[in-house]
Amino acid sequence: MSEKRILAVVNGKEITEDTVLRFLNDLGPQMTMQFQSPEGIKRVVDELVNQELIYLNALENGLDKKEDFTKELERLKEGLLKQYALNNILSKITVTEGEILDFYNQNKNNFQKPETVVASHILVDNEEKAKDIIKEINEGLSFEDAAINYSSCPSKEQGGNLGEFTKGQMVPEFETAAFNMEVDAISEPVKTQFGYHIIKLTAKNKEAMSTFDEVKAQITDQVLGMKQQQAYLDKTNELKQKYEVVNNM
Repeated sequence: MSEKRILAVVNGKEITEDTVLRFLNDLGPQMTMQFQSPEGIKRVVDELVNQELIYLNALENGLDKKEDFTKELERLKEGLLKQYALNNILSKITVTEGEILDFYNQNKNNFQKPETVVASHILVDNEEKAKDIIKEINEGLSFEDAAINYSSCPSKEQGGNLGEFTKGQMVPEFETAAFNMEVDAISEPVKTQFGYHIIKLTAKNKEAMSTFDEVKAQITDQVLGMKQQQAYLDKTNELKQKYEVVNNM
């Protein structure tokens, strides 16, 4: 469809598909989903027509000349200009590959990956039931099927899989057991405030340094933010020499 196709005309002003698209973009993706059908587009066009009518009526009644409106308009204009000027300063700031690499080499301690484990569990309400399930697993029932059949944790839908986690993310009793297990081992019942857990450890990852490529995007954002902040401070300090500033705080 051509974005210039005219959908409505109000007092000579055209409402095109491009007008509708701009309106929808301003609403955001979630709201926009409600207007994807032909009926939804018609509702948007009707709303744009109504808004244009209100605008024309406001002009006819001289609302644009009222003091409270002109004050609000000036306030909005000032805020918009401030943001535009700031964006104009910050958009010129770039980051080089060398700056990113230097930051990585000088701050390696900040990119240390902690020890992690990947585990699954089955949660039941008493120790005897947990021991019976372990017996079934030892006799051939897969851990995943046992989780689906017996676990009271929502993770049962993924065969009990809890994914990867670091120390401090689980309750202490569970964490201690998981981090002291061998890969592929299945624990005895572990009691926590939630009940009794049967834990299966599927992977263990030692503490390690993140590679440059793993954190490059993160560092780029960090260095860019630092440079933009410095550019902002440099500019405002420069302007303080040009314009009078009286700060009573």
